[in-house]
Amino acid sequence: MLKHLHIQNYALISRLDIDFGEGFSVLTGETGAGKSIILGALALVMGARADSKAITDGEDKCIIEAEFDEGIVRRELYANGKSRSFVDDSVVILQELKALANRLIDIHSQHANLLIENVDFQLGIVDAVAGNEKLLNDYSGKYDAYLTAQQKLNELQALARKSRQDADYIQYHYKQLDEANLQSGELDELEQEQYTLSHAEEIRAALETTVAALTNEEGGAIEALRSCRLDEIAQDLQERIDSARIELQDIAEEAGRKLNRIEMNPARLEWVEERMDTLNSLLHKFSAETIDELIKERDELAEQVNRLDSFDFDIAQAEKEVAACREVLTKAAAALSKSRKAVVPQIGKKLVEGMKQLGVPHAKIEIPVTATTDFTPSGCDEVQIQFAANLNQSLRPVSEVASGGEISRLMLCVKALIASTKGLPTIIFDEIDTGVSGDIATQMATIMREMADTRQIIAITHLPQIAAIGQTHYKVYKADTATRTETHISLLNNEERITEIASMLSGKHATEAAIMTAKQLLGYTS
Repeated sequence: MLKHLHIQNYALISRLDIDFGEGFSVLTGETGAGKSIILGALALVMGARADSKAITDGEDKCIIEAEFDEGIVRRELYANGKSRSFVDDSVVILQELKALANRLIDIHSQHANLLIENVDFQLGIVDAVAGNEKLLNDYSGKYDAYLTAQQKLNELQALARKSRQDADYIQYHYKQLDEANLQSGELDELEQEQYTLSHAEEIRAALETTVAALTNEEGGAIEALRSCRLDEIAQDLQERIDSARIELQDIAEEAGRKLNRIEMNPARLEWVEERMDTLNSLLHKFSAETIDELIKERDELAEQVNRLDSFDFDIAQAEKEVAACREVLTKAAAALSKSRKAVVPQIGKKLVEGMKQLGVPHAKIEIPVTATTDFTPSGCDEVQIQFAANLNQSLRPVSEVASGGEISRLMLCVKALIASTKGLPTIIFDEIDTGVSGDIATQMATIMREMADTRQIIAITHLPQIAAIGQTHYKVYKADTATRTETHISLLNNEERITEIASMLSGKHATEAAIMTAKQLLGYTS
């Protein structure tokens, strides 16, 4: 139950504190007095979209705080557009605030009557009366699993189609790289060999000259060093000469070995150059800079080739998963349908009874449950309330035949029916009486008063018949200060109620007749 509402710096409200009690409370006031402002503030603290323009001019932030039996919720809105939400002074995210609010209060705005024309809302009515929350949660989990499995299958099939379209391309290029027998570092080795083969004659001549210069017995460097013999005074130099001779001997032997390996081989040179051309061509074709990059490309293509062979198996497995998910989802949808079909006759009967009480004696209502062509987030059912107000009317969708006044009455019947099955502690009606008057307004008030036996009902109304039946009466009004106009709310005593209801009957200046009528509506005796 809503026990207290605090509003600070919101629109025309500088500061407002109001206590609410149990039962049926009514709020009245002239058009523009600020009833919608109070309702907007309450919606904000319940998680509605924040707009910094709602902050009172010249203020940095506004605060709306609502105290319920279950705890205190607060919303702070700042001029920079940011907002913070609290539950019992602990910061929470907006989704948590909304989740709590949905369990505490239901605000039926002036535009909510249009919801009765929405088929999703109509299905929600059936589920609320049937108590299908557990079945819906079970279905929702299975529906998500089904969508996930179906998406995986779709992605595999799409990838398989694309891969098969590209199969020739993939296999052709893989074959090119595979048959090239690529070896890491090969191109560097080939370039070295190509240089050696193409300059074999010059290299041989240089090596021959080197060997001769070192080993010639008559004038070679090695023999010359061998003949050098220094006395003991230059022993250190002798050691260095011997070391140099040994090193030159090693160089001569290595040069000789290289000389023996150097050959004039035009055929090998031709093969090396052709191999280099092949590798360079592949590098250019695949926009690669090294053989290692070509090897990586080859391996990736190999994976794609192997993947082509595995698609059929993967798709078959995915199809089995989809079929399994669909089977359990079908059972969950069937359970929902069974529950809905079982309760719609009761809903139709209750709504007809309510409409008759509200002055539509010949109302006819049926709620067929029809199957959808596929699974939806809420099952495999469609619900569309069929309505007729008169004897000579055939049943048609409520959105096509119901007048504004009939929709208001039907919506009140729906709220009363849902309230009897759903444990919402507080329901607020914002001018649900639109389009009705006289005895019908009194009957609407009676229904709300009966609803208030088990929960808190707060009604914003312009009709004196409804205002008079309220157990607690609040008036919303505007007052001017030296610098601004502000909205206020006050709890009316008995005399003030008489004056307010008389004004609602006859205008700002209540007549004696209006005062007498107000007393009669309130049940006061002279």
